[in-house]
Amino acid sequence: MTVLETLAELVAIDSVNPAYDGGVGEAGVALYVEAFFAQRGIETFRQEVLPGRWNVIARLPGRNPERRVVLEAHMDTVSVSGMTIAPFVPEVREGRLYGRGSCDTKAGLATMMHALADLKERGFVPPCEVWLAAVVDEEYTFMGVTRLCDGLWATAAIVAEPTELRLVRAAKGVLRWRLRTKGKAAHSAKPHLGVNAIQNMGRILAEIEKVGHELAAVTHPLLGPATLNVGLIRGGEQVNFVPDWCEITIDRRLIPGEEPQAVWAAMGARLGTAVEMEAPYLADGPLETGESEAVAVVAQQVLRGLGFDGELAGVPFGSDASKLARAGVPSLIFGPGSIDRAHAAVEYVECDQVLVALAFYSFLESF
Repeated sequence: MTVLETLAELVAIDSVNPAYDGGVGEAGVALYVEAFFAQRGIETFRQEVLPGRWNVIARLPGRNPERRVVLEAHMDTVSVSGMTIAPFVPEVREGRLYGRGSCDTKAGLATMMHALADLKERGFVPPCEVWLAAVVDEEYTFMGVTRLCDGLWATAAIVAEPTELRLVRAAKGVLRWRLRTKGKAAHSAKPHLGVNAIQNMGRILAEIEKVGHELAAVTHPLLGPATLNVGLIRGGEQVNFVPDWCEITIDRRLIPGEEPQAVWAAMGARLGTAVEMEAPYLADGPLETGESEAVAVVAQQVLRGLGFDGELAGVPFGSDASKLARAGVPSLIFGPGSIDRAHAAVEYVECDQVLVALAFYSFLESF
């Protein structure tokens, strides 16, 4: 079986995260991964994360058991709502494989699976132990990688995400939380008897816009500036009421040097008592792996050997890599496909990039 055939079979399995539109979860993909390695005599074990949802770890012994490289890819996908192609009917057209998860990030998972299988088939024992961690819940609250990091030790990690075959050493963090303004309800015919919470929120939004402009003035060499976006707003009960509540949800992207809790606290201090701020429901720090880390040096050498420049890059999106880095594991992000195709109405991955990604994971022979 080729890596593209494996990718097609993975795409055909519905693994939408249960947080989205009643998604069924990752169990189908997890069972597929376990069967793939069982057929090739490669050991696997499970890490229970949530009821019916578990990480699958495939283990390939190495010559030095005191060194370990982790390859990590998530099994869940986002919702299929709004897609304009059949999400679970993989199709290859004009050198692209289409379907939900093809780009984000079942292509990366398939290449990692075949990299281990190829080493095993050739009888090659890598210099260090290799884990392939297929994890749950990356698309919502990162509970899979959090479980993976519990007690984990490793020399290095590479996380599969669509980077267009660029080696990524820096990525923005993300902080999400809700805040609310309160008012006093009244009949809209006599608005002077009430306090309009939506209008109060308008003043808060103006202050938040100022914060966004201030953030734009400070940039990271690989990531650009931190950003702030108000993505959701709700308020009021009906049009002829003076609204007594309004709520917004903020998405704040962090650059290295920013800590989620400190950023949240600073925003609260700036907005003052005019708002009620909930604690963040998602907080993930940024990633910045040093250029001199062994994983970066070796990965660059391998990618250059494949004819690419191997330049280390940054991306604005988050991934499981930041959690691995905070667990003390120097981490990179690498994979086929473009983030512009991820979560899209038409998701696809370039087949030639899948083949290059598979060749890239030969770095296991030289790490």
